[in-house]
Amino acid sequence: MSGIAAVFKRELASYFTTPVAYVFIAIFLIVANAFTFYLGGFYERNQADLASFFTFHPWLFLFLVPALSMRLWAEERKSGSIELLMTLPIEPWKSVVGKFLAAWAFTAIAIGLTFPIWITVNYLGSPDNGAILAAYVGSILMAGGFLAIGSFISAMTKNQVIAFIVAVVVSLMLVLAGYPLVLDVFSAWAPDALVETIASLSFLTHFENIRKGVIDVRDLVYFALLIGLALYANTIVLELKKAD
Repeated sequence: MSGIAAVFKRELASYFTTPVAYVFIAIFLIVANAFTFYLGGFYERNQADLASFFTFHPWLFLFLVPALSMRLWAEERKSGSIELLMTLPIEPWKSVVGKFLAAWAFTAIAIGLTFPIWITVNYLGSPDNGAILAAYVGSILMAGGFLAIGSFISAMTKNQVIAFIVAVVVSLMLVLAGYPLVLDVFSAWAPDALVETIASLSFLTHFENIRKGVIDVRDLVYFALLIGLALYANTIVLELKKAD
């Protein structure tokens, strides 16, 4: 575990030594507030909740998280520093987990900095803070899923732009799998079991459950398996690279 901690500390610190971290956080906060108060009609809804805030998170993460994850390994491969990393006395899986946890922690910090919106809704009314806390947990878990996928794809290419585009496409498929419009198309001809299976693969389906304040073990298992499988695939890619 010391190897994971070392990589985690190095990677997390590196985010704040460049403007990248501050630009990402600024863009995230500006867009999140714009979606909440303008597109989401926060005041027009006249309800003391953060539905207008969390509704847009899957779509917000769809572009911002791949922009963060595209550099995780693609940059290492392009600069050649991955060769040095592979020679260090640390297993590849520890590097994968350490880098992922650092990116996830950084993303969680960005999400946590939206707390003024939570304070605002409490000032204006009496929201269900338990449901809001659950939604924050769901948002962080979903961000982890996006990051794990992006990290795996980043390990497969030296080109950050390609890593970004592929991660967006794959993530979009996982979001749309639970979108009502897509499910309606399948439900028109497919058996219910197939429709439920397709929906169960979606970020949207599991995040919506948690966003409503219901933290189901199945939703937690989904995100855990998704992250675990993506990081395992990431490790295999690096092992193959090490064997070359």
